[in-house]
Amino acid sequence: MSGPAAGTAVAATTTDVVCLGESMVTFLPSQPGRLADVPSFGRGIGGAESNVACALAAAGHRAAWVGRVGADGFGDHLVETIASYGVDTSAVRRDPFRPTGIYFRTATDRGTDTHEVAYYRAGSAASAMSPANVPYEELFAGRILHLSGITAALSDDCLALLRELTAARPGRPLVSFDVNHRPHLWRGGDASVLLELARRADLVFVGEDEAEEAWGIVGAEAIRAAVPEPSVLVVKRGSAGATVFASGLRPGPRSSNAGGAECGGAEDAADATGPDTVTHVPALLVDVVAAVGAGDAFAAGFLSATLRGLPVRDRVRHGHLMAAAVLTVPGDLTEPPARDHADRLVALGDDAWGTLRLGPGWTAADRASEEVRTP
Repeated sequence: MSGPAAGTAVAATTTDVVCLGESMVTFLPSQPGRLADVPSFGRGIGGAESNVACALAAAGHRAAWVGRVGADGFGDHLVETIASYGVDTSAVRRDPFRPTGIYFRTATDRGTDTHEVAYYRAGSAASAMSPANVPYEELFAGRILHLSGITAALSDDCLALLRELTAARPGRPLVSFDVNHRPHLWRGGDASVLLELARRADLVFVGEDEAEEAWGIVGAEAIRAAVPEPSVLVVKRGSAGATVFASGLRPGPRSSNAGGAECGGAEDAADATGPDTVTHVPALLVDVVAAVGAGDAFAAGFLSATLRGLPVRDRVRHGHLMAAAVLTVPGDLTEPPARDHADRLVALGDDAWGTLRLGPGWTAADRASEEVRTP
């Protein structure tokens, strides 16, 4: 199969979000310290796109993950674990010749000099994904197709696949693209292709820090100037919050199938025509346990609110809340806050939102719990 033919119609969708990308088995240390000194590891899963799918499914949406894993025990573990979150994994392909990727990491925060990660993913089953071997009918069956720049860095075939999936064509669902620049994956490569892919998407997530590192572009306004095409651009600014540029909020030809055009109330399928509406939403105060998986959780929260047709400000706030849920646990995944709980927090006034502080256990706590404090 060489990809969908131009003009191919897509049937009515039964899936909210389809996420494509590599997931790996991750080994988490039993204690802090150098990898050389850690005596044992616990097993988990890691993967930006599968993290998003798991978070969306846990939040009550119909999510699917499409990937490629080895015909090995680690592949079994990945598929079974992701499916246990309620994610549809029926389109995952098994590769009898290539292994499932794995990695080891230290317990320290990834933003520090002492953080170590050892990847064993070269030649993995996921790196063999290409326009010739992915199930396009499943990829195009959702209201949103979520991709990330990590996939583009895995191999030339994976880059060709992302170029194929982001190409303008009738019937394409709304394409969400998280830049997810990982410098170690681009050693010897050209990360500027991430800018090309971002410009072909409908909804883009990018951090100010990664835009500067990958493209040499500084500041939210400059990023928007470099990425003018997406109808929604979300610039993540760390502790300063997030700024969203939204324009052309009406149906457009790049996402003309029923599923894409109806997502979030038609406007998200738009071409970026017309002036931007700029919305800035401050981040929350969070007692951080581990800064892993927060970006994926933010994307899941934003996409969840998009599927519900909520205003831009509320989409960002739901993103912040999902991120806070992950930041207050050791791993990449956790149970998200109950929808009514999250909706009540999102509805807070600006002053109350600005003083809200979330700590470990807040998602399971009653709304009156001391874990949710408004000084």
